[in-house]
Amino acid sequence: MSRERKKSYSLVPLLILAAAIAIWALDAYRQGDFGSPQGKKERQEQGTSPKENSTPSGKTPTRTGKYDTYSGCTLVADRANDGDSFRVKLPDGRSEIIRLYFVDCPESAFKTYRSGQDNHARIGDQAADMGGITAQQAVEIGKKAKEFTLFHLGKSPFTLHTEWDSPFNDKRYHGFIVIIYNGKPRFLHELLVGKGYARIHTEGAQLPDGTSERKHEDHLGNLQRTAKAANAGAWGF
Repeated sequence: MSRERKKSYSLVPLLILAAAIAIWALDAYRQGDFGSPQGKKERQEQGTSPKENSTPSGKTPTRTGKYDTYSGCTLVADRANDGDSFRVKLPDGRSEIIRLYFVDCPESAFKTYRSGQDNHARIGDQAADMGGITAQQAVEIGKKAKEFTLFHLGKSPFTLHTEWDSPFNDKRYHGFIVIIYNGKPRFLHELLVGKGYARIHTEGAQLPDGTSERKHEDHLGNLQRTAKAANAGAWGF
């Protein structure tokens, strides 16, 4: 047998293998693999991507406006928890301290720290802003605010909206908290103002639904005036 004929016989298995690969690839493409338009459409209709499928459902945030939104958050017991600042467990298992936008609840206790400093002057400022009540009365309101917040956060899972901004770089992050109150979703900071448990203070921000910071400040002002008229919370002394 000539060398040329032997060479042609040796190429036959390779040609058969190449043809089989080509047929398999064409069939896979028609079924939606390899990023074909059909495959992409099917993945979009299912609402997932291959990368997302590798992550347990419900543990990644959704986006609401400019915020990361976490539903199913729970309260974590912490000695530093207060009316407007508390530790939260996210669905992915992380534990973070969240500070409410717009509001400042009075301190719930007089404290002197190891450095020798205390929170007495801060309590005095809070008392002055909340109708000129006494420092002791402000602390009483702070206790009620803390009780209200921790009760409702501990009652059932809640939703957090945050940009993960930490203005003092101390691992406390601003956020909006939505709880179910009387059967309806409500912002926690609005409830605190409406009950006379917080002053409108600290940093504000655009709401998750796009409402401007200025417009929401006006809304909170209306809630505060209603609380004053009803002698609610601090406005009742």
